[in-house]
Amino acid sequence: MAWLMCGARVLASADVAHSRHERRRGLLGRDGIDGALIIEPCRWIHTIGMRFPIDVAYLDDDGIVIKTVQMRRHRLAAPVTRAHMVVEAEAGAFARWGLGVGDQLEVRTDGESDTMPEPDEDQP
Repeated sequence: MAWLMCGARVLASADVAHSRHERRRGLLGRDGIDGALIIEPCRWIHTIGMRFPIDVAYLDDDGIVIKTVQMRRHRLAAPVTRAHMVVEAEAGAFARWGLGVGDQLEVRTDGESDTMPEPDEDQP
């Protein structure tokens, strides 16, 4: 299990797309996602064939959010050339998490901490 972190805050649990196949599939075929999907490397995404709208954060090499967008279904995004990684979540998640441009994110796995707290669903 992986966790999406912003400083000391746990934003959400995270699935990480490691293989080329996982990166290409992304969230296709899912009815929703609890938490986030991390796609690395990635500079652009699409929602063609998706079943739900998503929030998308583009991160640079240092994990800094350089752009966020909310995408409806069946759309094609323009590439973000400085992006190295993309975080996808259900539409509205970033507002609940307080995530915005300039935030620095980190992906941690269970092995990096003895006790990783559960994400707080009531975060502003």
